[in-house]
Amino acid sequence: MPTLATLDYAVIVAYVIIVIALCVRVTRRSPDTDELFLAGRSLGPAVIGLSLFASNISSTTLIGLPGAAWEHGISVANYEWMAALVLLFTAVFVLPVFIRSRITTIPEVLEQRFDARLRKYLSAVSLFLSIVLDTAGSLYAGALVLMLFFPGLDLAATCAAMALFAGIYTAAGGLRAVVYTDVLQATVLLLGSLILSLLVFGEFDYNWSRVVDSVDPGHMSLIRPMDDPALPWLGTLIGLPLLGFYYWTMNQYVAQRLLGARDVQAAARGAMLAAALKLLPLFLMVMPGAMAISLFPDLERADTVFPRLIAEYAPAGLAGLMLAGLMAAIMSSVDSTLNSASTLLMVDFVKPRHPQMSTRSIARWGRVCTLVLMLLAALWAPAIDHFPGLFAYLQQTFAYVTPPLVAVFAAGFCSRRIGARAALFGLALGHGFAALAFVGAQLGWHDIHFTIVAGILFAFTLVCIYTLQQMPGFAPALSAQVSAVRRRDGEALPARLRLGILALTVLTLALVFAFR
Repeated sequence: MPTLATLDYAVIVAYVIIVIALCVRVTRRSPDTDELFLAGRSLGPAVIGLSLFASNISSTTLIGLPGAAWEHGISVANYEWMAALVLLFTAVFVLPVFIRSRITTIPEVLEQRFDARLRKYLSAVSLFLSIVLDTAGSLYAGALVLMLFFPGLDLAATCAAMALFAGIYTAAGGLRAVVYTDVLQATVLLLGSLILSLLVFGEFDYNWSRVVDSVDPGHMSLIRPMDDPALPWLGTLIGLPLLGFYYWTMNQYVAQRLLGARDVQAAARGAMLAAALKLLPLFLMVMPGAMAISLFPDLERADTVFPRLIAEYAPAGLAGLMLAGLMAAIMSSVDSTLNSASTLLMVDFVKPRHPQMSTRSIARWGRVCTLVLMLLAALWAPAIDHFPGLFAYLQQTFAYVTPPLVAVFAAGFCSRRIGARAALFGLALGHGFAALAFVGAQLGWHDIHFTIVAGILFAFTLVCIYTLQQMPGFAPALSAQVSAVRRRDGEALPARLRLGILALTVLTLALVFAFR
């Protein structure tokens, strides 16, 4: 059973003290609405980029990626490099609209382009995903790790304790507390993961040929054949961009950092930094998981690969740092989702019904909502233990729920004719078809990979929207609605930024080619 040395405990305690001190310093501002939800729209590129990276590097990365790599190979890293391309695309084509509109939540864009019904639809779905997937998944991942090192812990009690810790400092300090703790957590995470990766590589005498020889060749390829059970090439092509676009552009808990930027250039530079950092998990999380195939061939659960690597190869002190970094990543995701869920609830549902509420009242009730949502996530988190793997739980659910939402977003941005009624009914039909497809998959009616299903659902929803728009009674969009999402003159990024985005795009594609 893994054990920790005295030095490890000292490192963990020091980390907790630093986080608490940082939160106390940040929470002295007594934030109003803009400060609580968007950090006063004053965030710079470094804070945005590190916070984007840290909020994502949680259950889906530190626990899910090594486990999936151990089980299926490095193709799971396609989620990471695709995220980089999506962030770069968003920086050029979407962020100027967001920043110009000065929105607080992403669903506000759908209200400006269509109507309030689409705003509430997206907000409600985002709330559900935020609590049931993001927050609960992160709590479960953290509890899984702690229970490996402290076997006497109870799953439900551990989830509740982590939720309470993250919920209190998120409610107190808002987005500013979240992003500044994210910077600390990203630093710890990257440093610890780098050291651990080198230690694991050292088990192969730092010889890449030995690594390749010890692993099945198919496990070391990013692009897999159509019959691959983990990620077929068609799913990478048509499914991952859709899932990535929702996660990095439409997902409130991620995009909230971009909305809190001081200007378009700061948001774009932050997205570029996050895109560059998203190339690292292939080497820091996925490769160690693939190496673990020969190191730990008899694991009962793939989700235990990363904590097992810590227990076996991290020396005293470093094990504590890694455990602190892992918990930092979990807390980063939890605080992010709690803050964004509170934002969605207050701004998209409470504020429109009570427009007379002062900004401080909204902020106060936002803190209360954060704590309530924290409780709901903590109650659901233990139920994830009944699903076949954390990464599958997260990605498959996203694949069935989000593509119709991306289709509506794409139709609104790309077409001048699509009206609110066609978008709403088309979205409802898309989610109806998604529900049938999900039930069919559970009953064995089809075995289409969920990433390919995502592409099918996206196409089906688009066809429904455009078909409905041609029918009588479906009025086209008003000119004011179309102009709400149109990029205006003077908002283009500087040439130097565009060149940097192009260079990062080429680097990402070169990486894919090297490990194809």
